[in-house]
Amino acid sequence: MRNIKNKKISIVGAARSGLAAARLAKKFGAKPFVSDAGDERKFTEAIKTLRKEGIPFEFNGHTSRVFDCDLLVVSPGVPDDSDVMATARSKGIETISELEFASCFVSSKIVAITGTNGKTTTTALCSYLLNFAGIKTATAGNIGVALSDVVLSSEKYEAIALEVSSFQLDHIKEFKPYVSAIINITPDHLNRYENSFGKYIAAKARIFENQGKDDYLIINLDDRNIPSVSADVQQFGISLENEVGKGAYYSKGVLFFANASKVEAVAEWSKCNLQGEHNIYNSLVALTVGKIFGISNRSIQEAFSTFKGVEHRLEFVKEINGIKFVNDSKATNVDAVWYAIRSFDEPLFLILGGQDKGNDYSRLDGEVKKRVKKIYAIGSSAKKVYEHFHEIVETEIKDSLEACVQAALKEANAGTVTLLSPACASFDMFKNYEHRGKAFKEIVNGVQE
Repeated sequence: MRNIKNKKISIVGAARSGLAAARLAKKFGAKPFVSDAGDERKFTEAIKTLRKEGIPFEFNGHTSRVFDCDLLVVSPGVPDDSDVMATARSKGIETISELEFASCFVSSKIVAITGTNGKTTTTALCSYLLNFAGIKTATAGNIGVALSDVVLSSEKYEAIALEVSSFQLDHIKEFKPYVSAIINITPDHLNRYENSFGKYIAAKARIFENQGKDDYLIINLDDRNIPSVSADVQQFGISLENEVGKGAYYSKGVLFFANASKVEAVAEWSKCNLQGEHNIYNSLVALTVGKIFGISNRSIQEAFSTFKGVEHRLEFVKEINGIKFVNDSKATNVDAVWYAIRSFDEPLFLILGGQDKGNDYSRLDGEVKKRVKKIYAIGSSAKKVYEHFHEIVETEIKDSLEACVQAALKEANAGTVTLLSPACASFDMFKNYEHRGKAFKEIVNGVQE
């Protein structure tokens, strides 16, 4: 446990994780100060919390006070090339992420999940499986609950299932999960990594850099982008393409686990609630976590059969006049949309677009030709989406989600799916992907049949 009593700790970023880190610092006797460059008018709830806790703060920019500290805790939304980070580096101030800071006070076994896609579903499934088997587990990280909030809770957990982003891993020092997993790595967030895919891969790989011989690492053997592992850690592989000697694999509708020359048929995929090829990978990770924790095959199958999935990830909303509406707002990159499209046999009306992150849409061309009847392009990337796809499939620019839903109701036929799977961030039109997904659901649920 890090001794922070009477230490001055500056927290940069006043969103969810920043507020939690500030409260955690105060709990352990430090002197926190919160600084955010954002407009204070957008932080009314945060300001109420800080005032209630007696924690000093500033908004509308960073003053010199933020650098008068022994330690700086940075929220994941603050980029490394920002002025505040550059100044902190020039002053030699120790800087760590909220993930690193909170983990210093954790005694529970951490199951840390990263990857470009599937992190949320896999983290939620791991947590569900562990709790189903009687292992009291919290769910935290990028999934919506800051790890600091779990530490602040009075609850005692045996394990914590933690969704971890590359941004959170950028500023770790001693973060050491009991189990870590890298589901996949495809180009994303390259604007944060100087347009270098190699730097993005290196950030993801930091998840296991502090693990040792008593810890476990799960990697996707089918993903050639995941770097080779030289760390002294017990390694398991997952695969849909081949049988594996140590780990989990899928073959002919069955999820298998292999270890020490023993192969077990653990779960039948047809009895699992999730759908889509990507969810087989997610389930193989969770299965391996279950076996590491000694959970029986029967419990794993029962958990997989009753898990309902997560909000905003291929979430069925409603069927109207035979048209299914599906919310996949969490698909914020091209690879996530590729998997989403492949999850359906029905013809698709695809809602695509938002705040572009340097997307290469050509990855989708083959699946769009085979499965998509029309694309509705939205958001600040609408023109780019239109320019790329209009010669491949009928494409139309729309100014709102509501306009997309109304168009689909007129143009789609019974037996089709209208899929919101944007491949983009949401910040051009919404607060976050959750806000976008909720707005879509409200529009669909508000349709008068």
